[in-house]
Amino acid sequence: MKIKLTLCVLLLSFSQLFADSMTEGFVRKTLKNGLEVCVIQNHLVPLVTLEICTRNGSFTEPPEYNGLSHLYEHMFFKANGAIPSQEEYLKRIHELGINFNGSTHEEFVNYFFTLPSTNFDPGMKFMSDAIMTPKFDENELEKERHVVIGEFDRDQAQPLFGLQEGMDSTVWSAYISRKTPLGVRPTILSATQEQMHTIQHRYYIPNNSLLIIAGDVKPEEAFAEAEKYLDSWKPGPDPFKENPIPAMPPLQSKQLVVRASNIPVAVVEQEWHGPSVGTDNKATYAADVFSYILNQSTSRFHKKLVESGLAMGIGVNYQTQHYVGPIVAFMQLQPSNLVDAIKTMHSEINHWDDDDYFTDDELETAKHILKVQHLYEAESTTSYTHDVSFFWASCGFPYMDSYLDNVEKVTRQDIKNYVDTYIKGKNYVLGVGMSEDNIKAINLNPSEILQ
Repeated sequence: MKIKLTLCVLLLSFSQLFADSMTEGFVRKTLKNGLEVCVIQNHLVPLVTLEICTRNGSFTEPPEYNGLSHLYEHMFFKANGAIPSQEEYLKRIHELGINFNGSTHEEFVNYFFTLPSTNFDPGMKFMSDAIMTPKFDENELEKERHVVIGEFDRDQAQPLFGLQEGMDSTVWSAYISRKTPLGVRPTILSATQEQMHTIQHRYYIPNNSLLIIAGDVKPEEAFAEAEKYLDSWKPGPDPFKENPIPAMPPLQSKQLVVRASNIPVAVVEQEWHGPSVGTDNKATYAADVFSYILNQSTSRFHKKLVESGLAMGIGVNYQTQHYVGPIVAFMQLQPSNLVDAIKTMHSEINHWDDDDYFTDDELETAKHILKVQHLYEAESTTSYTHDVSFFWASCGFPYMDSYLDNVEKVTRQDIKNYVDTYIKGKNYVLGVGMSEDNIKAINLNPSEILQ
């Protein structure tokens, strides 16, 4: 353990040598219309990434809109007020040398173009036209409905889709639409132009958006371009005052979800409602650090379940979110070990707040691994823009700016408080996925395994 700790310290020191150069020029400004602009300088290669992010996604979706933030994402790359057709849009992409994509998450949607820095100005115009003047052509909307359904079908074809769907339905109950960006088939297929315009006017406004300009560009040039092309983007009312996000009700009991899956092993997931950014920030840092402790091959949790032969693999994850971040513990194992492995996992969870559950070295190693990973992710400017989008949307820039410092401050007591507040003795959903034959053979008894 001491050797591993020393290695992590060396890696962190090595990364710190480059930390200043990676964040040099990380400058932020807010335009008059409320648009936040973030510039990240990196002059190593003559490329610039333009990323626009908005606080949209499944957390804004009542059932009748579930999946439409994702459909809107697809419609972003279509005809607009300046580009008359999809063919012309793709032609302009080719002319400017743009590599592009977008993604939809629970609490944000982002779009990104990477192109030669010599094309920065026309690239800014191209993005501003897409964000400000979408057409939502009915023929293109019809095509994209089926493209999105194709993604849904591919997900549905995955062996563990049924288990995940069952878990989500149980963990989030009536508010499942707020936690599932992929959406549901009927809503996607019946999406209308009017709904696209509603999303646009409600959420795609400058005072609910972030523009990131990253790469071979100077801040003064970047801010001037942002003002040139996006200063005319009209702000709107705060979408979350007019359409507040409902509070997620706590889990009322311990529940078991079993789903048949065409896999040769058994998969176990146990999920709790975890801390929310803005409500209990201190617990979110503790959650990250403790997850890294548990996931190391030297941890007691790993030894009790994997080295013992009960499980083939285990993991614990906390997903940072503003509106209830889930905590998930998972295992892959032979079906014959299922009951014993679940009982052992529960026994270990009951000891997670013990003073001696992990060593000082394990605590410090987890902090250093988190720091090194965070710094290494910043080395790829294009990828780093996605991290910035996430932090801005779900956490806010103050959280991002102080993240590493707060990780370093995590104590044993912080982890104990986190475990006692969100995990130990709290309600959860336990999910099991395995073959139909194994479900019949094992015949799980909820009263035996829900502790």
